[in-house]
Amino acid sequence: MTRATLLVLSFSPIVADARVLKQVELFKDRYDVTTCGFGPAPAGVVDHVEVPAGLSATDVDGRLITVRWYSRAYWSTSAVAWARRSLRGRRFDVVLANDVEAVPVAVGLEPRFGVHADLHEYAPAQHDENAAWKKRIAPYKAWICRRYVTRAASVTTVADGIAAEYRRVFGIEAGVVTNAAPFHDLRPGAVPAPEEGPLRLVHSGVAQRKRRLDLLVDAVHTTPADVTLDLFLMPNDPAHLLELRERAAADPRGRVRFHEPVAYAQLVETLNRYDVGLAVFPFVNFNIRWSLPNKLFDYVQARLGVVVGPSPEMAGRVEQWGVGVVSPDFSVESLAEVLTSLDRDTVRGFKAAAHARARELSAEIEVAGWERAVDALVEGGAA
Repeated sequence: MTRATLLVLSFSPIVADARVLKQVELFKDRYDVTTCGFGPAPAGVVDHVEVPAGLSATDVDGRLITVRWYSRAYWSTSAVAWARRSLRGRRFDVVLANDVEAVPVAVGLEPRFGVHADLHEYAPAQHDENAAWKKRIAPYKAWICRRYVTRAASVTTVADGIAAEYRRVFGIEAGVVTNAAPFHDLRPGAVPAPEEGPLRLVHSGVAQRKRRLDLLVDAVHTTPADVTLDLFLMPNDPAHLLELRERAAADPRGRVRFHEPVAYAQLVETLNRYDVGLAVFPFVNFNIRWSLPNKLFDYVQARLGVVVGPSPEMAGRVEQWGVGVVSPDFSVESLAEVLTSLDRDTVRGFKAAAHARARELSAEIEVAGWERAVDALVEGGAA
């Protein structure tokens, strides 16, 4: 029996995009999966259309944006124009389009059973902390949503608050597939007794100024608790990373330590050596306010306790799962008080709760949202 054909379209390096790789892994044994994106082909696909390096789906012509000629602005972006030409004439049963920039290309391919759009954030507020971006680019992103995402047969996104905003503004009904990490068969590491050493705090992620990692450094400097903080940071902003290193060096006790970033395949096992993961992000923009980041799920799979700020998506889940504590606000003082209050027996309880929840909070369970959506298109179209 001929299998249905599925195009997974993403203007990202697919082999390094954890969310898109989960889609490929989910569907490669059930459908004939073709991928289109930057970089080499992921394992298990029947074909790959590699977008040339140096192209972009966001290199819009500012003059066209100024006169609000959004259609021409979109179709003339370099990666979009290239993908449109390269995919012209190819037929697919379903296209799974990642992020709003991919959706118009997917719709234009007219797949037999429809388009599923997976939106990794709320696109019209992607950089709304920047006034110029909000004035010029946000309306363009909203145009893509209104003109094309509304034509997708089904939609998913990463968090409930983001889904609610797509519904409120555009009437788009989006399911939620979180950025859960794959299940890791690990045990919680032992929490050291006071005489054995400090509580080991950890944060992994990107070194971006808007993430306010300086708050974590300052909170560790401020707390009298016996803790250390290890940072595994991608050097997205080398100047900011240097600033963080200099800030950490001001602590004579040397409790903040920097490490080279770890490949995602080794990240959870690396984190398993620690006791508590930190994920504290002040509300710089809409998407950060409603963020439910990979690292929260990485920490659970690593069997860590968790400290988060009052971010609604994270705070509610951390309390519901019983895996950690929520800082009442994003101030250094409040965060330092939380660190000071961490009792070793309590941390052991958090780690045990993470262990108990690890399988149900894994990617293997969460991706069922994509499975249901794409299977419904295939089964409905084939009926």
